[in-house]
Amino acid sequence: MNELSTVFVVDDDQAVRDSLGLLLKSVGINSRLFDSAQALIDAYDPDWRGCVVLDIRMPGMSGMELQQQLIELHCALPVIFITGHGDVPMAVDAMQKGAFDFIQKPFRDQELLDRINQAINLDAAQRSEEEQQRAVGERYETLTPREREVMECVVRGLANKVIAMDLELSQRTVEIHRARVMEKMHARSLAELVRMSLMIEGTAGSRA
Repeated sequence: MNELSTVFVVDDDQAVRDSLGLLLKSVGINSRLFDSAQALIDAYDPDWRGCVVLDIRMPGMSGMELQQQLIELHCALPVIFITGHGDVPMAVDAMQKGAFDFIQKPFRDQELLDRINQAINLDAAQRSEEEQQRAVGERYETLTPREREVMECVVRGLANKVIAMDLELSQRTVEIHRARVMEKMHARSLAELVRMSLMIEGTAGSRA
């Protein structure tokens, strides 16, 4: 369990909040408890790690309205809804909008803990991938325009001789640029460089 991960519990029922807080504490999971959706929004920090557990029905801002607010804040924390039997259609709708899961009352403690652990692991994996993409992007920025041209040819599978002809360079110059690309990108193999190139394309596509 990542020590930085926290479960953010949102429920207007104090007994439920306290019960969930004690349950999470008993298994060593950090938690923060909020009595309303607005309270969480007011405290929200983009650096939060973990997941959100919230009741789908609450006075004031509902769980689904909170989910929408988090989406607008570009919050990627997985959301687990706690629902009553009659709320299942709403919960399904929430999952279509990106919620991680929903769990029906009454639920077993272990069932909820399993879902929470899965959500925390997902959040950690997503953030690790984002960090990796950011690092690759920063390395790519250190390449010269010519090195980027050579990298593009290399990941297309072109031989040095072909690259030299296409870019009107000597084969030796291409070899030097290719070596610098591998060094600057921290790529240990062609396959790794191709994966990095796909990451860069994916990041650029998501910004478009």
